[in-house]
Amino acid sequence: MRRLALASLLLLPALGGASGQAPAPLAFPLLDYIRVEKAARRMTVYADGRPVHTISGIQLGDAPVGPKRFEGDERTPEGRYTIDWGNPGSAYHLSLHISYPEARDRAYAAALGRSPGGMIMIHGQPNALPAGRVPGDWTDGCIAVANDEIEALWDAVPDGTVIDILP
Repeated sequence: MRRLALASLLLLPALGGASGQAPAPLAFPLLDYIRVEKAARRMTVYADGRPVHTISGIQLGDAPVGPKRFEGDERTPEGRYTIDWGNPGSAYHLSLHISYPEARDRAYAAALGRSPGGMIMIHGQPNALPAGRVPGDWTDGCIAVANDEIEALWDAVPDGTVIDILP
């Protein structure tokens, strides 16, 4: 399982908070399932088969309607995949790889003489962004969340976690 040291976040003073304490970082228990609803821009994470948190406002590829079919179509895949590895050195604030393309995706693209693309991730915001979020849908087919959300996912999502991406 991935672990990210959050000690530095815990030591930051709160800005304008009455208690003088930094807000607790977002944390999830060990997760076993992720459900993404593209049209609703929503990701629900599950532990022990029960929903434990919903992330709203997820960001998708520049062409968010329809499943990913080909390299460069800027669509986010649809279907059942797994999280199979993580990249702590990503150009975005952490990233978790989604197992796209699977055999069915490769076969579809190959039948039309195309590449299915790849490197689809759940990731945070660009490392070059000093704070906040890039507005709108902007990825090349990935699923972007806020940096505190990817940190919580990074700590709680083991390799092999099933992710269903729905239209």
